Amino acid sequence: MRTTVGSVAEMVGGRLLRGEAAHVLTNFAALDQADSTCVSFFGNPKYLEQLERTRAGLVLVPEGEARADHAVALVVVENPILAFDQIIRAYGALPPPFAAGVSPVAFVDPGAALDPEKVSIAPNASVLSGACIGDGTRIGAGAVVGEGVVIGEDCVIGANVTICQGCVVGDRVILHPGVVIGADGFGFELVEGRHRKIEQLGIVRIGHDVEIGASTTIDRARFGETVIGEGTKIDNQVQIGHNCFIGKHCIIVAQTGISGSTRIGDYVVLAAQSGVAGHLSIADRVTLGGRSGVISSIREPGGTYLGYPARPFKEDRREAMRVKQIGNLIKRVKDLESKLEGRLE
Repeated sequence: MRTTVGSVAEMVGGRLLRGEAAHVLTNFAALDQADSTCVSFFGNPKYLEQLERTRAGLVLVPEGEARADHAVALVVVENPILAFDQIIRAYGALPPPFAAGVSPVAFVDPGAALDPEKVSIAPNASVLSGACIGDGTRIGAGAVVGEGVVIGEDCVIGANVTICQGCVVGDRVILHPGVVIGADGFGFELVEGRHRKIEQLGIVRIGHDVEIGASTTIDRARFGETVIGEGTKIDNQVQIGHNCFIGKHCIIVAQTGISGSTRIGDYVVLAAQSGVAGHLSIADRVTLGGRSGVISSIREPGGTYLGYPARPFKEDRREAMRVKQIGNLIKRVKDLESKLEGRLE
């Protein structure tokens, strides 16, 4: 990367608020790590202190925000996060461009349906009988596309991803390395003192424009479908159990676990390390705070829930305040007891 403040401002449609348009930039970095050669951005109020101290060469800021006394230049944009993303896409270390072809050391079953001139299949990948792969899709090194799997167009299937038999993946889906789609759900019945496996014969269906982070696992349905709705984004190391239904445009953050047969509405946010018990429902646009646990259905749309068991935000804060007050109450009781003992003596 080698560009100037003026060029960056023009690229993102921003307005140079302060600084020299000719100042040279060669890198990008976070506010607290940037020096005079770096582009950075201010997109979250909790980083205001870093903004005030940053020595970045250029900071992208929203209208009305100029508290970056040590920065070389400021450029005002409508959305600093999206503007910075535009710069990253222009100058960052992007993945290699799509190159059609099947590696000579990949395995493609003769019964698979694909156009080798319109898909990319990397070394040691396996595409098994009856699989169907849409044009523009990449299959990464070591990935396994099982029997009868359907993958849409322009997908990115990362290295060592496994998509088990019969599962369906929409268009423009991204599966990061190590994702497992369609492993058996965790179903057993105790019979005569032994755990007998209950067959898991459904599939996983993933909607268009879904992105799933590394090492996430989504279990196939016992019967029917486990569904991930259109536009939903799932972080790394998430577990979704069998027969779950995840709505459209949800955000599910790292190390969250969702037990089987749970229904999640549209635009729901599940923060990191949260958990949802099985056979429950969560209404549309609910936000669940980090490390929260849902053990009963949330049927009211909207709202933020925290804690274990998860409670509405205000209720959880009141409860936390009461817990803090207990310490003061105990101290007051001990003080009163000491005074009473002194009088009795």
